[in-house]
Amino acid sequence: MKKNVLIPLAVVLLLSACSSRYHTNQDKAPLRAPTELEMQDAKVTNEPKSVSAGRPYTVLGKHYAPMSDEKGFTQTGTASWYGRKFHGYYTSNGETFNMFDMTAAHKTLPLPSFVKVTNLQNNVSAIVRVNDRGPFHDDRIIDLSYAAAYKLGYHLQGTAEVKIEAITIDRKNPRLTYVQVAAGSSMENVQALAVQLSNKFELGTPIAFEDNLYKLRLGPILDDHTAQKVLQTLQEGEFNKAFLLYTEYEL
Repeated sequence: MKKNVLIPLAVVLLLSACSSRYHTNQDKAPLRAPTELEMQDAKVTNEPKSVSAGRPYTVLGKHYAPMSDEKGFTQTGTASWYGRKFHGYYTSNGETFNMFDMTAAHKTLPLPSFVKVTNLQNNVSAIVRVNDRGPFHDDRIIDLSYAAAYKLGYHLQGTAEVKIEAITIDRKNPRLTYVQVAAGSSMENVQALAVQLSNKFELGTPIAFEDNLYKLRLGPILDDHTAQKVLQTLQEGEFNKAFLLYTEYEL
């Protein structure tokens, strides 16, 4: 099969974030404090997840594999914040970063997702919407917007020890999961691969034609555990770019 090189939007944005395109080299606090309205907790919703921001990516030589489902996720570690340097630039899922919004960046949570962040030093909590990737420091687990850091009381120190707890809303309808395996310009080659994988995994193999490419998917799969096992098997083999797709309907 002829291989097609596709660069996900999230990776493009992440690479841009690592460049020198910003108007200042060092991050700075804004010239004013956030208002009480700006520091209100983010409203938790059931938003569709970004497909491009859910794909594996590499930054500064390190590989990251975003999780497909944040339900039950908790984490404890160091939080930092980001402000004026990044204000007005794109986040990893294509939105515009506003340092006065209650948002955050995380390396592997689905985008967007919602988490409760608690400052373990003063027990103050805030709910933020995760819409960006980072921080790309081994000793930090989350980057909060300046407004969120201000609410948690660590905007002057720069960092704080926090606990992260994912907040999810149960869906009324079950989600169907597909694994997108590969894409190619030859329908015959993709069909041949579909037969091979259908026999191996005993799953459906729908093929979609998008962006002038034939895209092979496995599914639908009704439970996340099975979907993750199929994905892991594919990624450990020759399909290391495989990723999960979620939908309310059959493809």
